[in-house]
Amino acid sequence: MMTLNTYKYFYPYKAFTLRALLRLILFAFPVFTGGNPLLAQTNESLPWWKSASIYQVYPRSFMDSDNDGIGDIDGIISKLDYIKNLGFEAIWFSPFFKSPQQDIGYDISDYKKVDPEYGKEGDLERLIDEVHKRDMKVIFDLVLNHTSIEHPWFQESLDSTSQKADWYVWQKGKGKKAPNNWKNIIGIKGWQYAEEKDQWYYTSFLPFQADLNWRNPEVVEAMFNMVRYWLDRGVDGFRLDIFNVILEDAEFRDNPKGLNPLPRPENPAGGFQNLEHNLNHPENYQVAKELRKVLDEYEDRFLIGEVMGEHQKIKGFLSQGKGLHSIFLFDLIYFDFSAKFFKEIIKEFENHYPEPLVPVYVFSNHDVRRSIGRVDNDHEKAKLLALFQLTARGIPVVYQGEEFGSSDLRIHKKEALDPLVDYINLPQFVLDRLPFLINRDECRTPMQWSSDPQGGFTEADTTWLPVNPEYKTVNASRAVYNKNSLLHTYRDLLHLRAENEVLKYGSARILEDSAIPKNVYGLEREYNGQKVWVLINFGKKTQTLENQGELKRVLFAHKGSVNDQNIVLPPFSGIILK
Repeated sequence: MMTLNTYKYFYPYKAFTLRALLRLILFAFPVFTGGNPLLAQTNESLPWWKSASIYQVYPRSFMDSDNDGIGDIDGIISKLDYIKNLGFEAIWFSPFFKSPQQDIGYDISDYKKVDPEYGKEGDLERLIDEVHKRDMKVIFDLVLNHTSIEHPWFQESLDSTSQKADWYVWQKGKGKKAPNNWKNIIGIKGWQYAEEKDQWYYTSFLPFQADLNWRNPEVVEAMFNMVRYWLDRGVDGFRLDIFNVILEDAEFRDNPKGLNPLPRPENPAGGFQNLEHNLNHPENYQVAKELRKVLDEYEDRFLIGEVMGEHQKIKGFLSQGKGLHSIFLFDLIYFDFSAKFFKEIIKEFENHYPEPLVPVYVFSNHDVRRSIGRVDNDHEKAKLLALFQLTARGIPVVYQGEEFGSSDLRIHKKEALDPLVDYINLPQFVLDRLPFLINRDECRTPMQWSSDPQGGFTEADTTWLPVNPEYKTVNASRAVYNKNSLLHTYRDLLHLRAENEVLKYGSARILEDSAIPKNVYGLEREYNGQKVWVLINFGKKTQTLENQGELKRVLFAHKGSVNDQNIVLPPFSGIILK
């Protein structure tokens, strides 16, 4: 028999310092005074983004209202109640601005107009209003680093005598060679030659996405004014695409060689080159601070950056609360389904991003393999991922379809629309075995709303990407009517978060008692005198723990149970106690 009578916690800082003494006073003070305004804050006094649950919508694949096989704004609006009823508090929309659609909207040609494939003038403003009517927040996907080469700015920049000649990152070549040896973040040559100008322009991603010159004050002013344009229309926040490549080395020095043939978080390009001069350049931290100042001109707005690299580097974008509000943390993308892994994640995030910073918990998005595949499409195991994600201290982000177990669809490279496949030309058998996606089409297939033809996404005979054939059994409608579905686990946990401040704002401490089996993950959350435990058994054997504490009320259980003496956790089960 195991006991929870005594337990130890993980503390990022062990030394008893003046700061620790002050914290002790703050926490002890309410006992004698009946409350402390610094601790007893209400939902109204804390920023919404500190604990918001975010649902990602990929517009092209969400819902088609005009039956052309492509998702659109009206389709999104028609399904807002679905997102609201799940319990999400904010929606992140992948780009729907005017674009040649070579990279499905991440190659923008006009930041202020909706693309005709998605809607008409005024539709984005209507979408903002409809989201706000349902008391949810709007997060637009903003691509600040680059534009399409079809953007009027770039076309004007091709003329060396124009006023926008220096609006992009241009350099003279070394004879017929590129200005330096830079590979970009996808591991291909970053420099593209423009015969019209006899110069090279730099691209952090794909060759048709030209990097803006953020060292030009006119570019900075134009981009910040564009940000204000959408803030004026009610956008609550922005997800910032590849924000850690905005500025590169001003001297354009060669990158050093490296011993890294495969991509790694700290060096996503791989290819035997370290991106020392064109990834996470320190000057980008200042851009984050300046952009934050723009957001602070408005009330209660939010910035979340897509950055990649070592925590010690990327947390610089937060600038101790003066830069971005938060950043995506991609450690969970390649998770190991074990208690040890998730304990270590909590420890690492709490160490690098302690209060007032807020970590972000995300398993899936429009660029990576869906999380359900990493648990072999086992919905019972996926429920434990949801339990972990939605009870951790931080911002959970869920990708459309993840809530009911939508999986990737294998699409052969010859049928791919994703341009990445053309530039990273690998054999199909290699693509099929990589832990990451080169053909991102596979995780972007249309939303499976029902068992109707085309999964209820459209009435068109064809769709922009094929609908996953699993739609007949794996779809939102079926999940809604099945009380034991993965979707209901998400819904129950999201509503539980909303009803319990301790799950939204509470401190997070890993329970590290020797009585807790190695296959059991234990987390304590505490806030304003409230305390909850989250226990998850990631193992194949039932675990029984003696309960001698005061936490006996069950807030949520997936197979787990509790009585006066014991907490019983069957294989792959979890429970929340208060």
